[in-house]
Amino acid sequence: MLKRLSASEEKFAITSSASNYPTFSLILPVYNEEQHVAITLENLHQHFKDAGYDYEIIVVDDGSTDRTGQILKALSEIRLIQHSQNRGYGAALKTGIRHAKYSLIVITDADGTYPNERILELVDLAQQADMVVGARIGENVKYSNLRKIPKWFLLHFAQWITNCRIPDINSGMRVFHKEIAVRFLNILPNTFSFTTTITLAMLTNNYVVQYVPIDYYHRVGKSKIKPIRDTLRFLQLILRTGVYFAPLRIFLPVASIFFLGFLFTLIQDIFVREDLTERTMILFIAATQIGMFALLADMIDKRSQR
Repeated sequence: MLKRLSASEEKFAITSSASNYPTFSLILPVYNEEQHVAITLENLHQHFKDAGYDYEIIVVDDGSTDRTGQILKALSEIRLIQHSQNRGYGAALKTGIRHAKYSLIVITDADGTYPNERILELVDLAQQADMVVGARIGENVKYSNLRKIPKWFLLHFAQWITNCRIPDINSGMRVFHKEIAVRFLNILPNTFSFTTTITLAMLTNNYVVQYVPIDYYHRVGKSKIKPIRDTLRFLQLILRTGVYFAPLRIFLPVASIFFLGFLFTLIQDIFVREDLTERTMILFIAATQIGMFALLADMIDKRSQR
């Protein structure tokens, strides 16, 4: 009896026809990484060639002002794309995604913080999932205490919106399918919030996201993340993505608060003031309007899904 292949299994068979392994495009966004980019690329090539995988590495130089561009031009076996000016981490990834020739996209950083030797493990798992994330919850994870507090808050807020457990919301080492990323490309930001937004977009649209515990090391060189500014930006993007993909999770709690206020003032009006006040009517109208807006937004979201 012949077994019918699923869509993901058929895609795997096509991409693996030339070898026994899935093919993939690795996108490496780079900005002022002269100290470590050559070593990172050398290690990546070594891991992939030793394992026998067919791949391409797309390096997007996002307007570097140091010697990064010169170093990259001297390297072979990479596809180099250079932005004339710094446009942001997410913009570099989107450029790489648009130019990728394989259906599987791998992203990682050039600063030596991620265990890139585990990328192939994530690539193999991506045949059974829409996205595989290297979650920084392994035994050796080095985070600054300054980043732990806002990260904890943002993570729990995102879990409320998606109604899913999220071990790591913005890991920069992950594998996903190009066709899915292209669907969300117009809403994905040009900043470091790219990874946060694509995580929320996939989870709220019921794609299969798998997490693999990985280590996370000290960064080589100076970090480009500004804790206060980027935390506020992450919060804004989580809220915006929640409104876009899960409006009921955002607006119904607000409508419920207004409705509880209406009930409280209504009881006071009946038993204390013995009159229906304007405050009670305003709270009732606000609760009704926000609730109807939430239902309308959810209906539009469901009808727009393909």
